[in-house]
Amino acid sequence: MPFRKFTVPLLSLFICSILLNSCGSDAEVRPMVKDVQELVFASGSIEWDDSYNVTAQTDGILKDVTFEIGKEFLAGEIMARIDNASNQINVSAASEQLSIAAENAGNSAPLILQLEQSIQFAEEKHAQDVLQVKRMSNLYAAQSASKLELENAQLAEQGSLTNLQSVKKQLLQVKSQAKQNLINADAQFKNAKILGAYNLITAIEKGLVIKKLKSTGDFVKKGDVIAVLANNSDIQVVLNVDEKSISKVKIGQPVFIRLNTNIEKVLKAELTEIQAAFNEQTQSFICKAAFKGRINGLLFGTQLEANILVAEKKNALVVPRNYVGYGNIIQLKNVDVPIKVKTGIVSSEYVEITGGMKKDAILVPLKP
Repeated sequence: MPFRKFTVPLLSLFICSILLNSCGSDAEVRPMVKDVQELVFASGSIEWDDSYNVTAQTDGILKDVTFEIGKEFLAGEIMARIDNASNQINVSAASEQLSIAAENAGNSAPLILQLEQSIQFAEEKHAQDVLQVKRMSNLYAAQSASKLELENAQLAEQGSLTNLQSVKKQLLQVKSQAKQNLINADAQFKNAKILGAYNLITAIEKGLVIKKLKSTGDFVKKGDVIAVLANNSDIQVVLNVDEKSISKVKIGQPVFIRLNTNIEKVLKAELTEIQAAFNEQTQSFICKAAFKGRINGLLFGTQLEANILVAEKKNALVVPRNYVGYGNIIQLKNVDVPIKVKTGIVSSEYVEITGGMKKDAILVPLKP
């Protein structure tokens, strides 16, 4: 329905009667003393703060959809499931790889047991060679063995020692590699679990479903918006204010609102925000207002009409708005040429005259 300005009840008080001139012509009026208000009209809608998109994190068929518009979810609560078999297969494969890596990194791993046995044999061989060197040294001292025999014994001991050190180093390398493989397998398993968890659509924060964009059986791609959730405890009035009127609007000004769902009731609010950027889509500036007190039963996206009270004055000297022409000119009775006046507050019906006209003047309609 088209937006229109409306007169706010109880705001125009102490209205004085229009004093017609003595000749009684309906086309002639005199200035009046009235309480006058200037209202800036704005269209808008009801929105909720902290709204966010629930998006698909993987590709697949949407199943087990449990949400509808108006349903509330807690943080972490499951809203739907995406059927993506590859993610589950990856989780299973990563789990098996982790088990194998853990087994290979354990003390009972076959390769580790084999190397430990080789170390034991090498230690025994080296011990025998050390003993043989001592024997040959004694025999050489007693001239019962040649120097060549002693040197051969010493070379054998050095060889067995080198072999022992090599096997021990190999065991350390095998354990280090097994540990690294275990770390990598654990990381792959955790990543696979994360990807597998993407099959479940969950609410990030507590909120109410305000938009449902996908249903059971729909194919979704990663990044597709499935639903929109919002915090219904923080309700905002989003207003579109014309660029010609934005300079009059200030934070804290009263706002009088009529919802399209209940056009007869006027709700009171207060202007809380004026956004600096011009909205190209609506060709207006965006302002926000907050209701005075809690309003129950508000629906997200409800269209509304609003009047922002930008100025008011009691006992102002006013004339009907249709008697003031472009450039603030008026036509006085028995005066050939229209005169220019100074104006103040401009309401939907009246214009305040602040100078250029006497209080007892008689106005007639401007000629086309």
